[in-house]
Parts: sequence; structure tokens; C-alpha cells
Amino acid sequence: MLRRLHKDQPEAFAFTPANQAWAEAQITKYPEGRQASAVIPLLWRAQEQEGWLSRPAIEAVAAMLDMAYIRVLEVATFYFMFQLVPTGSIAHIQVCGTTSCMICGAEDLIAVCREKIADQPHVLSADGKFTWEEVECLGACANAPMAQIGKDYYEDLTAKRFGEILDELAAGQVPVPGPQNGRYAAEPLSGLTSLKDFDSGRTQYNASAQLAVDLGDTVKRIDGTEVPLTTPWLGKGPAPTAAKDGKAAKPAPKAEAPKAAPAAETPVTEVAQSQPEGLSEAREGGPDDLKKIKGVGPKLETLLHELGFFHFDQIAGWGAEEVAWVDENLQGFKGRVSRDNWVDQAAKLAAGEVTEFSKRVEDGDVY
Repeated sequence: MLRRLHKDQPEAFAFTPANQAWAEAQITKYPEGRQASAVIPLLWRAQEQEGWLSRPAIEAVAAMLDMAYIRVLEVATFYFMFQLVPTGSIAHIQVCGTTSCMICGAEDLIAVCREKIADQPHVLSADGKFTWEEVECLGACANAPMAQIGKDYYEDLTAKRFGEILDELAAGQVPVPGPQNGRYAAEPLSGLTSLKDFDSGRTQYNASAQLAVDLGDTVKRIDGTEVPLTTPWLGKGPAPTAAKDGKAAKPAPKAEAPKAAPAAETPVTEVAQSQPEGLSEAREGGPDDLKKIKGVGPKLETLLHELGFFHFDQIAGWGAEEVAWVDENLQGFKGRVSRDNWVDQAAKLAAGEVTEFSKRVEDGDVY
């Protein structure tokens, strides 16, 4: 199936402050030089924010990860979980059309989509609230036919009940997900034949449906405000949250670590920072192609120009204090100078040498 970007694109994209913080935290999961590994989480977050992936969103993710735009576009067009056209403001409906669902009535559900949303998939409804598509197996075969709406599965559907669910969503309600025919989970329609004491102590709905009901709005797109940002891989947990009674919840007590023999204290010294002298504009002949330095992409090159750095010899002349200052002031790219050793690379390029990376740039292998 050919997947292309939508013909109408917004002028720009920017993560919300909460989503920006989340995205930057995800990048720290990966080793230095491997930040491209975060491409799928960041694309997914961009889609959660906007409902679909626009070209500016793909370009923004590419800039954050210092990846060539085409590489991020390849990911976005390969995986069908990424929507490349605008989706409904309330929900994008995904109807399973694989064998079990098809023989149990998926075509009737698709007919409801054609009647209530749009005659063709990936087309906005007249009120802009919904879009729909037929998808491959969603793994709920015992509860066929079914559809995924937002984060939840709506199972054991009939055309009548499916239409009612769409009407409820359009009215601002969030129908209870899970089986829609009275089943608790995926037990036989005739009732349990084993584990008959299962009823004791169970929740009102099955686990996933109960969680959705407890959350209250699982159609809402994730915007970064749902739970405190946590980065356990950096040793940082969530901030204390308010308990249901309004009182501050106490953090769980930390297990007492075994006592070790006291070690000799090592003084911590902070590297002093000194802003390098910049230029108001490039020298005669124009700026050097700073993208020949590994770790400098188009966005970073623009940022360096804004800071007054246009030439290899400027970067080659930075000492430890200047490197510390630039590392701290590269918005969204802190630490990049020392991580990729820009100074040594720039010194070679300023002397007319060719590095392995700059040769790849000249050969067109890096964009």
C-alpha cells in the first residue's frame, strides 16, 4: 500500500512543554550517539499530540534526534500505526477485518462507519469528529467482531451497539470498553465451564476495562499531563502526588542500603564556562559547511550561526571553558560538543584535511 504525506500540511509543529520534556527524557534512555533509537517513541508522541503525523512534525523529530529527514520519513511511512492524514478530533476508529471478525459481522461495522463517518476510510466525518479504517487482526478473536477506539477495545459488537457507541462518543461520553454483550472477558457465551469460583472478589469489569473506567477518559490523547514524568533509568522517580483524600501522598520508604566502609572523598570540581568570541556574520566567502562535523545537523548549524560561529577555525580554537559554555547553551542539544569531539574534527577540517564523516557528507551519503 502506497503511503504518502497529506497534501495539506500545517506551517509548523512544536511539542507542548510537557511533551517536549517527555521527549527529551526518552532520548536519555539510549547511549550517546544512539539517540536515533528514540525515533518511534517521539513520532508516536507527536501523533498523540496532533492526532496524525504532519511533515513539520516528522521534521521536528528528525531535528531533535539529529537524523536525516528522509530516515524519519521512512519510519513514519513504513509503520501503519502512524497516521499520515488528519484524524477525527474525538477518535480514529479501527475496525478489525480479519477472519474471525469478518465472519462474525465486521462488514456490518464497516457499513456503520460508512453511514455515520465517511464513505471511505481516512476521510474526516462532516463534523470533523471521526475517521475510520479497516485494520488487520487486533488479537481479540474470541470477542469478534471488535474495534479499537482510542486506547481501548470494544468487543462483541453488533451494528446497533456500534452505532450507539459512536453517538455516545460524539456527545462527549466515553462508553465502557470491553465486551458489549454482557460477557465479563472472553469466557464462553454459555457461561464458565471451569474456574467457577472466579466470581469471588473480582472487579466490576475485566482488568483492562476496569482500568479504563477508573481513568475515566481513554479516548483523550496523551498530552504529557496524565502522570508525573519519571526517568527511573536516571535514578529519578515521580514527584509525590496528592492522595484521593486531598492529602499529600507519602513516597514509599527506601530500602536501607547495606553500610559500606567510608571511602575517601573526592572533591568535585565544576568546569568554568567562558563564552567564545563569535562573529556578527560569516567572513568573506561565506560560512563553512559545519554539517561536515559529525553531530552537527541542519538545525544545529543554524543554532551555531545564531551564536556567531560560522567557521571551522572558530570551533577548533575552543578550550575547555568555551566547550563547557557551548555545551550548556545548545538548546535541546546540551553536551553535543564534547560528546562528538567537535574541536578535534573542526581542527582537521580547518587544516584542509578530510575526515571519514566529512567525506560521507561530500559523497551525499549524509544529508
